[in-house]
Amino acid sequence: MVVQGNYAYIGHMDPPNGTSIVDVSDPAHPKLVASIPLDNPYSHTHKVRVVGNLMITNSEMMNRHHLRKGFEIPTVVSTFEKTHKRQPTNGEVAQALGVKEADLPKLRETEARGYHEGGFKVHDISDPTHPRLIHFQKTHGVGVHRFDMDAHYAYISTEKEGYHGNVLAVYDLSDPAKPGEVSTWAMPGQHLAGGETPHWKGYRNRLHHTLRHGDRIYAACWHAGFAIIDAKDITRLKTLAFHNYHPPVLEPTHTIIRVPQPVAGRELALVVDEEHDHTPGQPHASLWVFDVTDLKNIQALSSFHVSELDSPYSRAGGRFGAHQFQEHIEGTLAFTTWFGGGLRVVDFSNPMLPKETGHFIPEPGTGHKIPQSNDVEVDGKGLVYLLDRLNGLDILEYNG
Repeated sequence: MVVQGNYAYIGHMDPPNGTSIVDVSDPAHPKLVASIPLDNPYSHTHKVRVVGNLMITNSEMMNRHHLRKGFEIPTVVSTFEKTHKRQPTNGEVAQALGVKEADLPKLRETEARGYHEGGFKVHDISDPTHPRLIHFQKTHGVGVHRFDMDAHYAYISTEKEGYHGNVLAVYDLSDPAKPGEVSTWAMPGQHLAGGETPHWKGYRNRLHHTLRHGDRIYAACWHAGFAIIDAKDITRLKTLAFHNYHPPVLEPTHTIIRVPQPVAGRELALVVDEEHDHTPGQPHASLWVFDVTDLKNIQALSSFHVSELDSPYSRAGGRFGAHQFQEHIEGTLAFTTWFGGGLRVVDFSNPMLPKETGHFIPEPGTGHKIPQSNDVEVDGKGLVYLLDRLNGLDILEYNG
């Protein structure tokens, strides 16, 4: 979700809903003014960014982690036949894929159909009530996940031919009808076509999301921690630093943002992990404060956690820990979503001991047992827009 002027632009998790544009000029009575549906049931368009009169939305394979296993079926069958000198049974194929036998028809359907809709779409929103598609840029694999944009470039997390897992592809937006790719950045081990080999299993290490600050790009790399990239020459991206705190932390790195101003004499970055299937006995996903003053000596200063006692929904099923913060920091407050813990406002003016200064837990949506606070935005008037991935939008006023 992003808010610009009098409009909130919202991506939806599941088809057939794609992107909604909501008039929030009267925040007590928001009004849907435009809706862009998906044109197929195989993709979702759950991310959106806006700068000026341009809006970008992603196109990614729906249920990608599960359905992409269908593309592994030919390799599984071939390997089995070479080893056992016979064709595998459905049960043996399912076991090799780590799925249920009942899942195979859907996976075989996915393998036969393939996926060709991955990429991102550029829209003209000079009239937000009538968005107009300018261009669909196809990428590769299961498509585009998260991304950032500014007036000049789009910073796209996507799969790309010749690479393993999502990498950063930077596109020039000077002609929105013909975005041109100007550079690629990947972690060591991702460039298969260049002779590299991943040292990790599956897709644990991949680019999740980037945010640019000045001449540097801050990249969250899932179970590989985060990287800081030199973008002075956007056509020649260079890695300045890597910091990986996995292990011991189990939850993956979701987003990293540079704090614009020094705090307590330090250059800071905030990092949020994303809660997935929680392992009992381990900490839930949290918010981190890192000192990035010296890129050769990045240090974790502190972390902020929400106790299971602080939400009635912590053990009601579903995700409870952290997910995302607003993607622009002003001052020393981080508005952070906590899935079943709702919204948490965290003051990091003391970077060694961040503290909560406010919270809001929405009611579960109809038919759901828990809220799932997914994204948050704060506008120039100080209003807070809290998005629940199962329910909808709450507009709040913070009086901290």
